[in-house]
Amino acid sequence: MKIIIASDHGAYELKEAIRKYLTDKGFDLYDDGIYADTDRTNCHYPEIAAKAAKRVASGEFDYGIILCGTGIGVSITANKINGIRAAHVGCEYDARYTRLHNDANILCIGGRTMGEGAACEIAEIFLTTEFSHGERHQKRIDMIAALEK
Repeated sequence: MKIIIASDHGAYELKEAIRKYLTDKGFDLYDDGIYADTDRTNCHYPEIAAKAAKRVASGEFDYGIILCGTGIGVSITANKINGIRAAHVGCEYDARYTRLHNDANILCIGGRTMGEGAACEIAEIFLTTEFSHGERHQKRIDMIAALEK
């Protein structure tokens, strides 16, 4: 499984904590920036989210984790890309069920709204939970995809 992770300056520290946690657990992560807390020049969450989402939608990456100050802006942006089901997640239950029922392929988290421990646990649950593939869930995924056409 290939995973892309990216953030704006509002979530740099949390991105780094999640990146280290998941890498230590053996996940294959590609860090698409930002690369320093001071890297604020031309750092706009819509550009960061769209770039990462396009790479997931193209199949280059299986999943994405995108962060901004609240996680809301990157979620809105990522969901503009066809084939993306980005979920703004705030708890472990949401992380599990957005994978089980919605087959979400991008996790969005707020760097200013969530603690490090919770964010790391949520990211691991998101990445280790399989889509349930039930007929009713797949039908709903297909209904969502039809809206993109």
